[in-house]
Formats: sequence, structure tokens, C-alpha cells
Amino acid sequence: MASGHKACQGCGAVLAMRYALKALGHGTSLIVPACCWTVLEGEYPWSVMRVPLLHTAFETAAATASGVRAAQRMRGEDHSSHVLAWAGDGGTFDIGIQALSGAAERNEDIIYVCYDNEAYMNTGIQRSSATPMGAWTTTTPRKAPESGGKKDIVQIMVSHGIPYVATASIGYPEDFYNKMLKVRDIRGTRFVHVLAPCPAGWKSSPSHTVALGKLAVQTRIFPLLEVEGGQWTVQKRPAKPKPVEEYLKLQGRFRHLSDEAVASIQEHTDKRWHFLLKMEQLTNDRPLETPSEDSARVSSSCGSG
Repeated sequence: MASGHKACQGCGAVLAMRYALKALGHGTSLIVPACCWTVLEGEYPWSVMRVPLLHTAFETAAATASGVRAAQRMRGEDHSSHVLAWAGDGGTFDIGIQALSGAAERNEDIIYVCYDNEAYMNTGIQRSSATPMGAWTTTTPRKAPESGGKKDIVQIMVSHGIPYVATASIGYPEDFYNKMLKVRDIRGTRFVHVLAPCPAGWKSSPSHTVALGKLAVQTRIFPLLEVEGGQWTVQKRPAKPKPVEEYLKLQGRFRHLSDEAVASIQEHTDKRWHFLLKMEQLTNDRPLETPSEDSARVSSSCGSG
């Protein structure tokens, strides 16, 4: 990836792409549906990408990637190259989930990365099913913010029985880079869900993008994990998790939340964390961690103002 992209300052999606291609290298064919990256790479005939890139329809990233991989196989190139489908949360959680599910069911030999900025940012900050609880978007305004939580895309993908599912954050580039190195050597469908903060949609400072990527993990709102062969591994376990309020207060999209709403998000976060630890215990025969004193303190104090 060269310089000269057209992204906003502090764009997490650009950092994610840079890390991914750094790991996968020049032998990568990139499939991009309608999303921010349709614009970011530049207008024809100019492009900041140094790998072949094929633009496709919003809903067809996984189907197109499957076709490219089939063509490579017919040409005898399937062991010397990688096919990377790169889509946003709208094109993954919502519009593209049919093609993604089909590819995963067939265990197509593709890498699928969802860069998640938690709304349809390229078309005006509308909610997606990846929009978190309480968030403002243009279709969930402050008087009626998002009332549900994020769709559990990790469980959906794991249920297909594919070889590898992982989460990542641009706040931990080494972790993301190493996961992309790992998927190079795995065959079948590999799915990586990377959190990519969007200053424009999150109403945050461009200078806070990496900090938000870290805080999402440190507050356990966006845990880092891997699922290989059905075995769950929870990573980057904060010994003293930070309260979710530290993450939320840096984003204008949460500025309207009451103390009670913040406490509800904290409770949801704690329950989700315990669920992940339970999944790790069940699939790895590990002892279940009990809630720490610090974790309990965070839960009880959140929303106190």
C-alpha cells in the first residue's frame, strides 16, 4: 500500500489495511465491495494499492473472492497466492452475510476480513447490526439511540465450523499482524473481525483512534480472541479492566448517555466477558475464572457519575 489514500485523518480502516497487507504480501488478490475502501484507494486509473484489486457489489465480497480463488486453482496458482475479501460491517453483518455464509459453508479457501467501524460510514453514518448499544447514528438519533447490542458475528462464523475465526484491533497491531501471518498458512475459510475506529462516525478526535482501539480491549468491550478447530482462546486479559466509561467518554456518539445507560453497557460487557471465558473453559477443559475483585468494583461503580 502506497501513500496518497483519500481517507479521513485518523482512519482506523487504513491502519487495518496496511497491517493486513504487510503480513500477506504481494501475492494477495484483494476483493472490495461497496464500502469506504471503494473510495479510499483512489479513482481509476490511480490507486494506492500495490496488489490486484477487484471492486464488486455490496453483497458479493465472499462470492467474488470464491470465484477468484476457483480461477487461481484452475491456473495452478492456489498455493502461491492469497485471496482477501475486505468488507465493512455493513457489507458483512448485514448485506453480505448471505454470500459469506455460503462461502463458509463450502469452506472456500479465502481470507475474509471485516473492518468494523460500527455503522454505514461511507453513506452517512447509518446504523448497522454492528452498531453498539446506546450509540448515536443518523438513523438512531440521540432521542432514540441504538437499543440493542452488536450482532455476534464471531459465534455466527464459528457455527459454520470453519478452521479459523479471530478478533483484532488496530490498537494492537502486533496481534493483528501475527493473526494475518497465521491465516496465510491455513486452508479453508478464515475470518478476522478487526475493530477500526472512525473519527467521523464516532465523533472522536483523529488523535484518539489508536487509544480507542486499545481502550476497547482494556475495557473488554471488544475482547481479542481466536477460535481454531472449535477451541476458544481469550487473549489480552486485562488484570484490572478499565470501566467502559473511559472508552465511551472519548466518543461524541455516546455523549447523550445517562449514568444508568452507561451502567447497562457495563453490565452487558461483563456478561459477554464471562460468556467468552465459559466458552474457553468448555472447549479447552480449563478452569473457569471467577470474577476478580477489581472487575466487581468496576461493575458496581460504573455510572456513579
